[in-house]
Amino acid sequence: MKANNLVEMLRNTVRRYGKKDALMWKVDGTYQRMTYQQFWDRIHYTASGLSKLGVKDDDKVAILSNSNPMWGITDFAVASLGAVSVPIYPTLPKDQVQFILNNADVSVVVVENQEQLEKVIAYEHLAYVIVMHPEPSFQSTDKQMTFAELEAKGKEFILLDWEDRWSIIDREKLVTIIHTSGTTGNPKGVMLTHGNFLANIEAIQFWLIELLPDDLALSYLPLSHVFERLAGHYMQFSVGTTVAYAQSIDTIQENLQEVRPTIMTSVPRLFEKVYTKVRDEIDNGSSMKQKIFNWAVEVGMERYDMYHQSPVHKLVLQDAMPKDFMKKWKRADRLVYQKVKQKLGGRLRGLVSGGGTLNQELAKFFWALDIPILEGYGLTETSPVVTTNPMVRAKVGTVGKVLPNLEVRIADDGEVLVRGPSVMKGYYKNPEATAETFDGDWFKTGDIGMLDEENYLKIIDRKKRILVLSTGKNVAPQPIESVINESSFVDHSIIIGDQRKYVICLVNVDMENLQPWAAKHGIIGNREELANHPMIQELLNKEVKRLTKSFASFEQPKKVVIVKDEWTIDRGDLSPKLSIRPKMIEDRYRNVIEQVYEELPKQEAVATTE
Repeated sequence: MKANNLVEMLRNTVRRYGKKDALMWKVDGTYQRMTYQQFWDRIHYTASGLSKLGVKDDDKVAILSNSNPMWGITDFAVASLGAVSVPIYPTLPKDQVQFILNNADVSVVVVENQEQLEKVIAYEHLAYVIVMHPEPSFQSTDKQMTFAELEAKGKEFILLDWEDRWSIIDREKLVTIIHTSGTTGNPKGVMLTHGNFLANIEAIQFWLIELLPDDLALSYLPLSHVFERLAGHYMQFSVGTTVAYAQSIDTIQENLQEVRPTIMTSVPRLFEKVYTKVRDEIDNGSSMKQKIFNWAVEVGMERYDMYHQSPVHKLVLQDAMPKDFMKKWKRADRLVYQKVKQKLGGRLRGLVSGGGTLNQELAKFFWALDIPILEGYGLTETSPVVTTNPMVRAKVGTVGKVLPNLEVRIADDGEVLVRGPSVMKGYYKNPEATAETFDGDWFKTGDIGMLDEENYLKIIDRKKRILVLSTGKNVAPQPIESVINESSFVDHSIIIGDQRKYVICLVNVDMENLQPWAAKHGIIGNREELANHPMIQELLNKEVKRLTKSFASFEQPKKVVIVKDEWTIDRGDLSPKLSIRPKMIEDRYRNVIEQVYEELPKQEAVATTE
C-alpha cells in the first residue's frame, strides 16, 4: 500500500525494521549507530519540541548544516507537523543565507555550529535558533537553544496526538522549499510536495537498482542538495537500508574502507578522481602490470558489449555470457577487478551518478572493471530524477530511460520538456518565474537533449551554455570539459568561446597530483609559481590536446589558460555540488580572456592569469 506522505513512508519502515541500524556516523574516530526505532523516537521528541515552540502547519523551518543524524531528524520532524523545511548549504556565505531566510519566510532555523549561527544571528525575523553542536561557551536565551534542549523539551511535552496529526497529511502538501544554486541572479525557491518525492521514489525503485534492507549506503553529498535528499535519504529510508555519513569529501577513501558500502550515490567529479588515481597507479607500474591491466579492461569491455546486446531474458537467467568467455573474465576478475574494488571497500554492487554529465569513456572504464555506474538525469524542480539507466540494460553515454510515471518530449529547439507527478508546484512567491518555466503543463528543463533510437535520453548541454562561434558553428562545452577533467593534473576546466572565432580553455590545476610531478622534474613552488612555469604550461597544453583530439577541430581549444588561484565554493566559482559556475568564472577572468583572444589569434598558445 502506498504511503500518503513521507512520514508515513518512514513509519512503515520502522514497523518492519525497528531494530535495524538506520544511521551510522563517526565521532572521535568511532562510528556511532542509531536504529530505526531510535530514529523514529527522536523525530517524535523533536517534533514535540518544535510544536511547543509554536511551529505549526505551513511554518518554514530552515536547516543550515552538514549532513548528520540531526539533519534527518529535523527534516522528518518538521514534515510531521505539516511545516515546511528549507535546506541551506552550509558553504553559502552570510548574505546568501539571509536572502534565502527572507525569501522563504523562515521563522525557525536549525544550525550546525557557531560558524553557521553567525550567519543567521542578525536576521531579525527569526523566532528561534536551535544549535546542533554548540560551543562550550554557548548560552541559551529566549530565542536560542541547543538541539539537546529542544529534544528534552519534546520529551517533557510529548505530543500524544502526533500520529493523528501526520496521518492526515496528503501527497499535495508542501514539504520543502529548495533554492536553486542561482548561477544567474538570485536563487529561486522550488516548492516540492510529499507526493513529488513519493512519486519519484516509487518509480526509481521499480526502474533502477533494487535497493534492499541489507544494503549499506555511504552518503557524502550534502543533504541540502535534492539529489542526495532523494537518493541518499528518502530512498534509503523507504526500504530500510543503513545510511553511513562520510566525514567529508576529503575522507571518502578512508570512509569507503571503514564502512564498506554496497551502494553509493555521487556526482561525476568523484568518479573522475577515482579514475585518474587508478590510471596513474597503472601508468607508473611495471610493463607487465600495465599489460595485465589493459588486457583485463579489454575483457571487461567485451563483457559490457555482450551485456548490452543480450536480450533481457538471458540477463535475468544469467545465460548471456558464453562459458569459455566467463573463464577468461573470472581470471581478469581475480587479477585486476577485485583489487580495484577493494579500494572502494570491496562490496559495491552499484554506483549511481547524478548532478552532472559523466564522460562516456570513463563510465565504460568502470563497467569494464565490474563496477556498474548507473547514470541518471534530473533537476531540483523534478524532485529530482527524470531518467535513469536501469540495472538491466544500462546504456553508457546516455542518462537512461524516462521513469515510468513521467513523460518527456523534445521541443523544436532541442529543449527537454517534462511532465508528471514529480514536477514541482512552482517557485515560492515567484509566479512570473513559474509561468516562464512552463509550457502548459510541460516543465522546461533548460537542457538540450535527444532521444536515441531506443528512447534513451542524451543530454548535450544547458541551453544557455551552447556556444555559438562567429563562424556559425555550435559548440557544447560540457562534453569537452568532461574529457579534459580526466587528466590527473586538472581539477576543473571551462570552455569559453561564445561569439568568438574559436574556443579556449581555462584550467584549474589539481595540486595534489601536479606538485609530485613538478618535484620529479625539479620544479618547486606554490600554485601561482607552477602556473607560470614553462614546463607546466607545456604539460597542460599537451594534456588538453591529447584528451580533445577526438572532437571536431572547431571544438578543440586553441589556447589553454592556467588560472593561478583555486576555484572554490566560497568564492562562488563552484556550486555546492562541485559543478563549475561558468558565468561567475567568465566574469572573474574577463580581462584575461580578452587579452588572450587579442594575442596570437592564429596560433595555439598557453597563457597564465595575471
